Amino acid sequence: MSDESDEHRSEGGDRDDYTSLAGGAPGVASVGVVPWPLLWRQRLEARYASSDRYPWVVLATALFGLFTVGFTITILAVAVPAMSRDLGATEATLTWVITGPMLAFAIFGPTAGKLGDTYGHRRVYLIGLSGAALFAGATALSWNAESLLAFRILGATLGAACGPASMAMINKLFSRQARVQAMGYWSLVMAGGPVLGVVVGGPVVELFGWRWIFIGQFPVMLVGLVVAFFMLPGGTRGGRQPFDIIGSALLGGTVAFAVLALNRGPLIGWSHPLVVGGFGWAPVGIALFLWRQKTFSHPLIPLEYLRRRNFALPIGALMVTNFAYMGGFIMTPLLLQDVLGYGETRTGLLSIARPLLFAIAGPIAGYLAVRVGERKSALFGAMCVVASMVALAQVAPGTPDPFVVAALGLSGVGMGAVSPAMAASIANAVDERDLGVAGAAQQMMTQVSVVAGIQILQTVQASRLEESGLVGSYSDAYLVGAGVALLGVLMAAFVRSTRSEAAISERLANSGGTAAVPATSGEPAAVPAPATASSRASGG
Repeated sequence: MSDESDEHRSEGGDRDDYTSLAGGAPGVASVGVVPWPLLWRQRLEARYASSDRYPWVVLATALFGLFTVGFTITILAVAVPAMSRDLGATEATLTWVITGPMLAFAIFGPTAGKLGDTYGHRRVYLIGLSGAALFAGATALSWNAESLLAFRILGATLGAACGPASMAMINKLFSRQARVQAMGYWSLVMAGGPVLGVVVGGPVVELFGWRWIFIGQFPVMLVGLVVAFFMLPGGTRGGRQPFDIIGSALLGGTVAFAVLALNRGPLIGWSHPLVVGGFGWAPVGIALFLWRQKTFSHPLIPLEYLRRRNFALPIGALMVTNFAYMGGFIMTPLLLQDVLGYGETRTGLLSIARPLLFAIAGPIAGYLAVRVGERKSALFGAMCVVASMVALAQVAPGTPDPFVVAALGLSGVGMGAVSPAMAASIANAVDERDLGVAGAAQQMMTQVSVVAGIQILQTVQASRLEESGLVGSYSDAYLVGAGVALLGVLMAAFVRSTRSEAAISERLANSGGTAAVPATSGEPAAVPAPATASSRASGG
């Protein structure tokens, strides 16, 4: 853990709030003055905050809570027919239990990130997780389709705050070089959730019913909330600042209309007024948002970051690779069933290869990226995604299962390499006070690209069906995905890797203690003294 992290935890924030109630330092508070849960938390932080393992404890705590929020997505994909029969609604309507949360994550993410930077990431994380747990319990009691969708979307809106808040807390505790390792475990959790959903979703719904998805989720989220309350660091707040409500509304509304147009286009037609209006408003809304950010004193997203190559290019690389990855993720089960004639069980078992290898590759790639650099790791990953799309385009009747598994596995390995490297580059490109905004921007743009990939590749397949035939239509769609992912290779090629702490220490030693080395933003930055033992233990 770095000296900067130690200083950060010792100043201000929730911890100082608790000690001020007691009138002194930790340990002198009386139970009559400080509520016992706060006193226990204060003592736990005092005991563990100086440990070299504390960043990893925070990482595990934050990711467990995040996992409890999002692991139901693939389970719900299995449960849509059962919910349709139980609630008397069409399956098309109930697909919004999946699409609605995706919209919520994209829309509310930037607002949540800015709120965390201003009022404290721990506070925003706990509020978000509490709200998500509350609405998970309410969803289990849904009496019709409208209540189900309302509870799901409200829960996802609050749960969306957990993503940027947890990412900011993790990045503040880990050194710049170790962040890529932490983001590797982030990838493990984000990819491991779909694996669990595929494995347990069907049996749970068949044996107990769809409501047990949320009955089981609720107590797990409560456990995550209690652990997070005691173990997450207090940290400093950004101070009272005017919040850009207009900018937040402009960005959220523009993203909502664009994603809604992408989602509804294949169903109601690309010439429908709703779709045309959504796409037509997008450039206008973006222009108004950018103007607002230039003129407002405390912008939602500082525009100066868009000029930094290690902010803009990694976000772009994540967008295009996720476009291909998730577009292929949704299309492949259809390909296996329509072209190869596989049943649901065989299709599910083969499809697990992609998220499973994503989950395995994430932590490994995080450790390797420390040695080879974020740029090389992302280049390798993006090329794997391109190769996967090209390989899937070759699938035809008679294609052996090992070839399909290898093609799917390439996507998993590729995203496992791209995600932690680019997430760490984005965090290293911004100021510490804006880590929440950086994580939120990444979350928003990734969600938009995920929806775009799913809808556009399916639209390409459907539109090419008559001209290219069934097999050819899938091949054409995968090749479009490969072309988009190829842009990720080009973007990753221009990302600058973070220097290793060993190289920085050597340069410092040669220069007499201080040196100006290129920051990830491309601007010179003063480098402090060599890392301490605790900072090296935290991942340097």
